[in-house]
Amino acid sequence: MNRVSFFIDGFNVFHALDCEKSYHKYKWLDYSALAKCFVSSRDTIADIFYFTAYAEWSQDKKMRHQLLIRALTMKGVKIVLGKFKLRDKECRLCRRTYQTFEEKQTDVNISVKLFQSAYDDTFDTGILVTGDSDIVPAIRAVKESFPAKRIGVVIPIGRSAEDMKNACDFHMKMKEKHLRDSQFPDSIVIDPAKSITLNRPATWK
Repeated sequence: MNRVSFFIDGFNVFHALDCEKSYHKYKWLDYSALAKCFVSSRDTIADIFYFTAYAEWSQDKKMRHQLLIRALTMKGVKIVLGKFKLRDKECRLCRRTYQTFEEKQTDVNISVKLFQSAYDDTFDTGILVTGDSDIVPAIRAVKESFPAKRIGVVIPIGRSAEDMKNACDFHMKMKEKHLRDSQFPDSIVIDPAKSITLNRPATWK
């Protein structure tokens, strides 16, 4: 049996969905179900890691994200949190400096977890779900240190990620059908006795 672990760049996938208005309805995404779209009957899913960070400056965004993470945790997905950092950025047109939030640690967290999991021999095949080429050095390090391990990538919908394709042993494309078939129910019952549910955010419909 081929043990497969998934390493999901939540920020990268979210922005792929956010960039296309017609994909907003797919943000209530069950990554456990999505992972099953990319394995065969000969595979067993060992781990699913979801790497992300909370938008601490927006309570609405953070609350929606917390709902998703709670739903994912119930499906056995392992959450690895990074953070956002405020930084100065210069406008290329007017040369004025403004402040913006930049996501930090996710690519490092993915790289470390990928190498650590290979070292601990918890997978035979590691599949990254991202289009971020910052992960390429980690892929090369794993392939060099653990040549028996296969590393693949699922490219988020609407992305190309040629560097990732070239660095991996194989690649697959996330399609709209995968997203459509991997949605959580609009309402997830977590405590029937107390009528506690997790509901799809209104802006994700």
